[in-house]
Amino acid sequence: MNNFGKLFRISIYGESHGREVGILIDGCPAGIPLSAQDFEKDLLRRKAGAKGTTPRLEADKPFLKSGVFNGRTSGAPLLIAFENTNIKSKDYEFLKDIPRPGHADFTAQRKYRGFNDYRGGGHFSGRITLGLVAAGVIAKKIIAPIEVSATLIEAGGDKDIQRAVDKAVEAKDSIGGIIQCEARRLPCGLGEPFFDSVESLLSHMIFAIPAVKGIEFGAGFQAARMTGSQHNDLIVDTDGSTGTNFAGGINGGISNGNPLIFRAAVKPTSSISLPQSTINMKTGKRSELVIEGRHDTCIALRAPVVVENATAVVLADLLLRERSRQGH
Repeated sequence: MNNFGKLFRISIYGESHGREVGILIDGCPAGIPLSAQDFEKDLLRRKAGAKGTTPRLEADKPFLKSGVFNGRTSGAPLLIAFENTNIKSKDYEFLKDIPRPGHADFTAQRKYRGFNDYRGGGHFSGRITLGLVAAGVIAKKIIAPIEVSATLIEAGGDKDIQRAVDKAVEAKDSIGGIIQCEARRLPCGLGEPFFDSVESLLSHMIFAIPAVKGIEFGAGFQAARMTGSQHNDLIVDTDGSTGTNFAGGINGGISNGNPLIFRAAVKPTSSISLPQSTINMKTGKRSELVIEGRHDTCIALRAPVVVENATAVVLADLLLRERSRQGH
């Protein structure tokens, strides 16, 4: 469904061309200083406008509709909304009958029997991630002094990201990328094996971000090619510090006190200017699709802050669970 978490609970809502998108947060501790200005830095990181991103520019102004009183969280459910104003729905009218290859157009139409909002990708649009970024801003306040950061380390198979983007723009194609996320100052003991292990919850959350197709922790798939003597992180002190970090800061689904490190793979966007072959759902015949409208050449350029803040949401929930377990 559209909600996540046990103690720090979020419910995401909205469509790309609907009236608004946003997030409802329940379980946010009372007394946290919060204003619209607190969201500006992270929302700017997600904003479009740079080369390789969509020309669609929105104000992305957060409206704190409930849960804040006298500049602090009140303990009541916190609703944060973002208005959609710069929309061109006519550019997507064709999606009713001609789904984009690689997109949710086809599966959404089948699942919801044609009642889904297809404009701009509807509820499957990357625009919905605004809510995740907003929730993460608050989560970061809860988990401090834990620090979370995410960076795009590769695009289109090239570590020279700008070069890769330039090539894709020239080719009128799209490219994906790899995002690395790291959490430092994480205490030992977070995670609830088996089904709520750190990896399980983070994977659940990160795969909720549109276009994410893979995730690996620490050495990741490379671990399958290593021996135990190579992969084992030797413990060097009683705090659990290790000489290497192939485990990515997690043992047995529980944080071990070392930096949490994982990488997420983001696929190329489905909307490209090159002709593509698809099916006309009304006639049942093959059709050539040429996509117009405003789209990202590399959505991975704007995704690091989404991955970062989504990670903070998971850590906030785990931290509150651990505090509750210990009676704090």
